[in-house]
Amino acid sequence: MSKRGLLTILGARPQFVKAAAVSRQLRAFGIPETIVHTGQHFDENMSDVFFREMSIPTPAYNLNVNSLNHGAMTGRILEQVEEIILREKPAAVMVYGDTNSTLAGALAAVKLHVRVIHVEAGLRSFNMAMPEEVNRILTDRISNLLFCPTDAAVANLKTEGFDGFKAQIVKCGDVMQDAAYFYLDKAKSSSKILERLELRSDFILATIHRQENTDDTNNLKQIIEALNKINNELSVVVPLHPRTRKILDTKGIKPEFTIIEPVGYFDMLMLISNSKLVMTDSGGLQKEAFFFGKHCITLREQTEWIELVEHGFNRLAGADAEAIYNAFCEMVNKKSNFDIELYGNGKASKRIANHLEQWL
Repeated sequence: MSKRGLLTILGARPQFVKAAAVSRQLRAFGIPETIVHTGQHFDENMSDVFFREMSIPTPAYNLNVNSLNHGAMTGRILEQVEEIILREKPAAVMVYGDTNSTLAGALAAVKLHVRVIHVEAGLRSFNMAMPEEVNRILTDRISNLLFCPTDAAVANLKTEGFDGFKAQIVKCGDVMQDAAYFYLDKAKSSSKILERLELRSDFILATIHRQENTDDTNNLKQIIEALNKINNELSVVVPLHPRTRKILDTKGIKPEFTIIEPVGYFDMLMLISNSKLVMTDSGGLQKEAFFFGKHCITLREQTEWIELVEHGFNRLAGADAEAIYNAFCEMVNKKSNFDIELYGNGKASKRIANHLEQWL
């Protein structure tokens, strides 16, 4: 590998989306990149399809680590990434977001005295019960270069004393906005999801995947109860991971709305941009709703994207059926001006590549 080369660690759907935007700019700036796919998300629609659709460089390594508990997954990824770092000798390791792949990649690098770059640094939900919160805090602390998407993210790091650490903080904007804007036209020409499901613009798009909801029977029952009630007024469409569907079957929880298989990124863009309202426990989908001028109800008690709540684009409802339904009634016909710059207006990836050209 070139002395300026990056080793990029990817494993989950949102990381593929972010990498699609950044990798394109790295190529434009002539920065070599080798991609490691940990295999954390192993479903066809949640992994391989992203590399094909979005022209992300084919991973040089695929670790196939999946279907394990947090500790085992993180440990096995760490072990294998360490071997790759020793072989490739990169100038730095770049990680995205807050998954087990993120933390494992960062730990492997720092223990070998290789610099760590964290894209989407500084985000905080302030809920330490979330595995993602633990991952992002630890990854930030051992990173050398922290690319923050928002002013709030920068402020979080400064509050935690990062001005006194040997780490560089850069506000760059959100690379997911870059990807969403760049790929929408391609999605319009290639996706047939709306026709296949016979959807118009009067449907609710909902997703449920956080362990705090899927693994808590009461939370899951409450969310399904609310979605069933809402489905009586507007059609609810839920792309659902097989694992969550199995939990519903096992617990005897009966959805009365439309469940579809997990979809690729382009199909998801079409579902978001044509929906009337988004309801989700995903961090990324909260932002993607905003990118396309849609209000969002977050099925969690906290969010990393506080600016969306502060500006009235997002409403936190938790996992309480009554609160979710009340939020639906409030948000479904709400009118807002989405013409506000919160996430960099599609230029974050170029800012990252430009900074890395000098930093590496």
